Amino acid sequence: MKRILTLLAIVLLLAGLDLLCGGGTVGFAAGAVLFKLRLPRVLTALLSGAALSLSGMQMQAIFRNPLSDPHIMGVSAGAGLGAAIAVVATAGAGIWLHGIALSGAAFAGATLVSLLIILLSRRIRRPTTLLIAGVMLGFIFSAASSVLQYTANEESLKLYYSWAAGSFEGSRYGEIGVIAAATVAGILLTLANARGLDIILFGDDFASLSGADVGEIRICAMAATCLMTGAVTAFCGPIGFVGIIAPHIARRLRGSTAHRKVLPCALLTGSAIALGADILSRIWPIPLPVGSTMAFIGIPFIFVILFNK
Repeated sequence: MKRILTLLAIVLLLAGLDLLCGGGTVGFAAGAVLFKLRLPRVLTALLSGAALSLSGMQMQAIFRNPLSDPHIMGVSAGAGLGAAIAVVATAGAGIWLHGIALSGAAFAGATLVSLLIILLSRRIRRPTTLLIAGVMLGFIFSAASSVLQYTANEESLKLYYSWAAGSFEGSRYGEIGVIAAATVAGILLTLANARGLDIILFGDDFASLSGADVGEIRICAMAATCLMTGAVTAFCGPIGFVGIIAPHIARRLRGSTAHRKVLPCALLTGSAIALGADILSRIWPIPLPVGSTMAFIGIPFIFVILFNK
């Protein structure tokens, strides 16, 4: 409990620091800047980090791979293809229509890949094979996105690349509500599936002998993961690495692999990493994409995981 309270204090501190970062004037307009620009960004980072961390925790359980992540499974690539289709289809339309179409199509693309993976999981029993299948799906969708980009005009491409760079900025409160609803639903599904996730860590054969339905466990985990990742990716773009590193830190802090025990730490750790990346992206004269700063945090950590294996 002490560690959870410490993590909560760190998240609140980082959220306060993030509120102080960013453009905008002070004085009479300070309240409007905080409420309309900075607070939505902070809430988006907080929720997105929690959702991606929880998604990664489940992926690492069902694939029994420490580097598993929903983005590796092609969910982000599916969202990218949906966004590319929207960019081409709405060429010449207003920016507001571009934004609505892009977010909706990105969510649809992420959902499509998620459904394909869930269907594959009913046929493919070996987690390594399913992981490779997800990677291949990602390559296919990324290639299709690249082809579509050649047909887009300059203004449309600029909007697409802005989304693809990853950012917590620009979300409205309605969109934040969608991410929050997806995160809450993902938490409930994870809690309901926690015992199954614990069992499947010992392998499919052991889980089956214990009376668990391996396919049902995997499908439930994929549904929760895809729901959360799809919502985050639709509004924030592809944000990587949180889903890989946050669960490892949470398990180390909790001293356990039991998912019910690790879940609160995973949520808070993911939020802290996302907020930290957002702050890091704004300390430069020209703000960097969050996707880039997240890579600065995540890649060294991944090397640590590899060297310790």
